[in-house]
Amino acid sequence: MKVNIEIDCTPVEARQFFGLPDVVPMQTAVMDKMQQQLMSNIDKVSPESLIQTWFSFDPKLVERFQDIFVAMSGLGAPKKEKK
Repeated sequence: MKVNIEIDCTPVEARQFFGLPDVVPMQTAVMDKMQQQLMSNIDKVSPESLIQTWFSFDPKLVERFQDIFVAMSGLGAPKKEKK
């Protein structure tokens, strides 16, 4: 014998039927808090502030960038001796 039961209800109705708590207020509070934190930190990731942070005055900055580009291109790698 095979029995199929189909229940057509919304997630809210299912939570209420099983006696689970309503988590909508908690989700709303968490999302509001995350939005506040995101908006307060959005100025830190603007292009102007990133460039200002990356290119702040450092006497050896140019040398560091040159070293990075040389290392990335492989031009600064020691050459292997042929035997």
